[in-house]
Amino acid sequence: MVPGQGFLALFTGDTREIRAEVSEQIDTKVAQWREEGKAEIVPGVLFIDERDHTTIRGTNYKSPHGIPIDFPDRLLITSTQPYTEEEIQKILDIRSQGEDVEMSEDAKVLLTKIGVDTSLRYAINLITSAALACHKRKGKLVEMEDISRVYELFWDVKRSTQCLMEYQCQYMFNEVPPGEADEDEANAMVT
Repeated sequence: MVPGQGFLALFTGDTREIRAEVSEQIDTKVAQWREEGKAEIVPGVLFIDERDHTTIRGTNYKSPHGIPIDFPDRLLITSTQPYTEEEIQKILDIRSQGEDVEMSEDAKVLLTKIGVDTSLRYAINLITSAALACHKRKGKLVEMEDISRVYELFWDVKRSTQCLMEYQCQYMFNEVPPGEADEDEANAMVT
């Protein structure tokens, strides 16, 4: 096999972009390992560390963590946790200050609740929009009404999805019930 082709391209050190076929092979193999209980996907951040040399499975070679030597030789996974309500409020306060947006306490509470219910990214994006709504009404301080207004104008992913599901019969290609499209069609739509 030529280096950089097939599943083993992951371990050859080839720095070219991975082709779609290789990516699909890797996805299939990872799904198989998960099904067999050999692998688990853990959300988090990947940090690199160098410790503990051991034998690479199926060989007589040793490497850090038993990972093939062509792969990065330092690996440490740190799991992450969702932000708490207090952390979201603090992040939104910092972002508001960074964007030079002054907000009433009630508006901050509402924006924090929106961030908890939807996502931090969505709530952060509402800051600038709310400041523009405040400016339009000639206000000096972003109030709850400004947050409410932009919340109604700009939908989060959950509300957008609900709307699409509710009105799906009015869209083109609505004859395929949700979740019943075969995997090949779904993959073809994505690529």
